[in-house]
Amino acid sequence: MVALTLITPHSSSSSCLQSKLYPASFTTYSNTVIENSTFCISIKSSTRRSLSRFTIQNAATKPAKSPAEEEWKVKRELLLEKKVRGVDVKEALRLQQQNNFVILDVRPEAEFKEAHPPGAMNVQIYRLIKEWTAWDIARRAAFAFFGIFAGTEENPEFLQSVESKLDKNSKIIVACSSGGTMKPTQNLPEGQQSRSFIAAYLLVLNGYKNVFHLEGGLYQWFKEDLPIESEE
Repeated sequence: MVALTLITPHSSSSSCLQSKLYPASFTTYSNTVIENSTFCISIKSSTRRSLSRFTIQNAATKPAKSPAEEEWKVKRELLLEKKVRGVDVKEALRLQQQNNFVILDVRPEAEFKEAHPPGAMNVQIYRLIKEWTAWDIARRAAFAFFGIFAGTEENPEFLQSVESKLDKNSKIIVACSSGGTMKPTQNLPEGQQSRSFIAAYLLVLNGYKNVFHLEGGLYQWFKEDLPIESEE
């Protein structure tokens, strides 16, 4: 017995069979094609001598790609076009203290509470997986396979949360743990993506005009013993 969510016969009829269980004894599978989590399968039943072709849509079909999932090359091109530049940690501290810049820490909330620059604002770009759709269950299982039992997902409320706190003209330095880089190297000709770059990309894509990036990330901030605070 095979569990399916949508079975569409390939015939002259346009009708679809909606079923959760398809009780057929299958003996032969052929011409299997997978496109966007939709399975096109030719099936020969052991109880019939005819060959039928079905399109099967899996319950765990992945949602459409979000802007945050865009290729790094595309993100990097827009960041360069919008002149998103990096600032080192000492310059970031000076800009925050003297020029009303906001340090936007996009790490998970738990990491932010442990230690962050004084006055920094936290809006996590990724969060723990919350929902229990078939796709979320599949992702949880994939994380668990690698021994990760606190899998994360893109925070769908990221932009809404930022917009509730900062207007489009705010001067923002986006920070994460590692920082990443847009500078090419021999091993990384297009630089290295990071959570802060993903957040910066979303911000400029949605009209924020003064977005900067913390070079070296908060790892470098802590390494240089710059001021920090924590929350209980």
